[in-house]
Amino acid sequence: RLPLKDASVDLVFSSLMLQWCDPLDEAFAEIRRVLNPEGFFAFTTFGPDTLKELRGAWAEADGYSHVNHFADMHDVGEALVRAGLSEPVLDVDRVLLSYPDALTLMRDLKAIGAHNVTAGRPRALMGKARLQRMQNAYEALRHESGLPATYEVIYGATWGSAGRRAAPAIGGEARIAPEAIKRRERR
Repeated sequence: RLPLKDASVDLVFSSLMLQWCDPLDEAFAEIRRVLNPEGFFAFTTFGPDTLKELRGAWAEADGYSHVNHFADMHDVGEALVRAGLSEPVLDVDRVLLSYPDALTLMRDLKAIGAHNVTAGRPRALMGKARLQRMQNAYEALRHESGLPATYEVIYGATWGSAGRRAAPAIGGEARIAPEAIKRRERR
C-alpha cells in the first residue's frame, strides 16, 4: 500500500517498474486508489518478447526458467479496465540491442538490478557446463552486429475513474491553459 491518501495524486508515472508487480491487478487497484478521479496515469513496462533470445537459449540449455515472464499488452489493458481506470490506450515497440556475448548481456541485467523472480527457477548453482550450453545456444543467433537482445516495450496511458477531463478539442488536440496547471493545496 502506498503511503498516500485516496484520490490525492493528479499524475502517476511509472517507467519500467510494473513488470516487477505480480499480480498487476493489485498494482493498478492501488494506483486507482491514490489517483484523482480526473487524474492521469502513464507508464512503460516490458512485454512477453523481452529477452526472448536469452529465454530461448536457456530453454535449450536446461529447460528451466531463467528469464522473467512479462505480461502481454492485451492482459495489461484488461487489468487496467478491471481496476476501474478509464479509456486506456496502449502501444508496443520492439527495441533490438546487440551484445558482444551473452555474459555481457547478463552483467548488464545484473547491474540494473534485474533478477529472475519466476516461480520454478533453479535455486542451486548452475555450473560451467550449463552456462556453456546456454552460451552455445545463444551464439547460434549471432548476426553481424553481435548477439540480439529484444526488448518489447509497452507504452500505456489511462485516466482515473472519472475519465478524461472535458477540454475543448481542436484538430485532435486537447488544450489546457497553463494557469490550470498548478500545485493543489494540501489538506
